[in-house]
Amino acid sequence: MAFSKIQIVGNLGRDPEMRYTPNGRPVTEFSVAVNQSTKNQQTGEWVEATDWFRVSVWGDRAERAAENLRKGNRVLVDGRFRTREYETKDGQKRVSLEITADTVMGLDKREQTEGTFTGAPAGGAPAGGPGPSGPDRSGSFDDSEIDELPF
Repeated sequence: MAFSKIQIVGNLGRDPEMRYTPNGRPVTEFSVAVNQSTKNQQTGEWVEATDWFRVSVWGDRAERAAENLRKGNRVLVDGRFRTREYETKDGQKRVSLEITADTVMGLDKREQTEGTFTGAPAGGAPAGGPGPSGPDRSGSFDDSEIDELPF
């Protein structure tokens, strides 16, 4: 099995939307904007570019994301990456940048000190890390579940 791993830090572009698959598994989706500034070598001016990523979070993490994240929150997302091509209603071909998150960590001060978003103890350790009972597998998923996405 091959997959691509990615980590991004950015801001939520909209409030998370949580749904359930037909078999009752929670999944939350949100978009994250990642801004990057580069210097134009010819003009010397700084140019801002934004990449948008669609993020899906599964299981217990999906519920926590829906409860604790809001538009504008700064987050770190770690997960598996894929691109999907699609066609708009007016016939234009586009590419969607999609991440299935293994870890989502709120980076705003309130979330770091409370430790509520990732379910981690205060101090901000990401969910999914080893703990007394071993790694949390509640967010793991296999590609066959993609067809279950309700959106």
